[in-house]
Amino acid sequence: MSEAKYKRVLLKLSGEAFADSENSISPLRVGSIASQLVDVAENLRVEIAVVVGGGNIFRGTSPQAAGLDRSSADNMGMLATVINALALSDACEKRGLPTRVQSAVTMEALAEPYIRRRAIRHLEKGRLVIFAAGLGAPYFSTDTAAAQRALDIGAEAILKGTKVDGVYDRDPAVHASARRYDSLTYYEVQVAGLKVMDETAVSLCKDNDLPILVFELLVEGNIRRVVCGEAIGTLVHGARPAPYDASEANS
Repeated sequence: MSEAKYKRVLLKLSGEAFADSENSISPLRVGSIASQLVDVAENLRVEIAVVVGGGNIFRGTSPQAAGLDRSSADNMGMLATVINALALSDACEKRGLPTRVQSAVTMEALAEPYIRRRAIRHLEKGRLVIFAAGLGAPYFSTDTAAAQRALDIGAEAILKGTKVDGVYDRDPAVHASARRYDSLTYYEVQVAGLKVMDETAVSLCKDNDLPILVFELLVEGNIRRVVCGEAIGTLVHGARPAPYDASEANS
C-alpha cells in the first residue's frame, strides 16, 4: 500500500467537476469523486476537507446572472454550492465514509454552521468535512474560501482538482503546442497571470507557504497519487528566487 505524504489536505472542487454534458449534477461523476475520497480516507488514513463550487448550477459572475445585483447573484451562487455539497456528502455516506457539511451561511436544517474547532474535530474523528457557501459573503470566490479554510484547519496542501492534468501556459484545448508546467512558484503564477486560483487565494497561499497541487480529477486514483506525492500535475510552491548578485548586474 502506498504511503501518504500528507496527513491533512483540502480538496478544491469546481462546480463543473460535478457535471457532464447532459446533467448539472452527474451521479457517475459524483460517485467517482466519492469513491476516490473513500479510498484515501479509509486506506491511507488521510484527513480530508473539501470546498465545493457551484458553477454547474449558478455562478454569480456568469451571463445567467445578467441584470442581477452582484450581491444577490453571489448569494445565489453560494446556495448552489450547498446543493453540490449535499450531493457529494450523500455519495460518500453511501460508500461508508461519514461526512459533515458545514455552511458559511446558516441553514441548520441542511448543514452545520461553519465552526473551525468543530471542523477540526470532525477531521480527527475520520469524517470528511465539506465546506459550502464559500466564505458566506459576496465578492469572494470559492478559491479564496478554499485557501482560507485550508489555513483555518491546518491543511498541509490544497489539492486543486481540474479537468486538465496541470497548469499550462495556454489553453491546451485550443492550442496543441500548449506547455504544461511541472512546478511553479507563487511569484511565477502571479507575474504570468496563470489561472491556478484567483489572485486573493494565491496571495494567501504565498503568504503562508501553503502548496497548491493542480491535477486531473477524474482519472481514477489520481487523488491517491497526489496525496502520496507522485509527480502528477503541477506543484505551486514557495521556493525563493536565487539571491540577487550585484556583481553580475554590473559586469
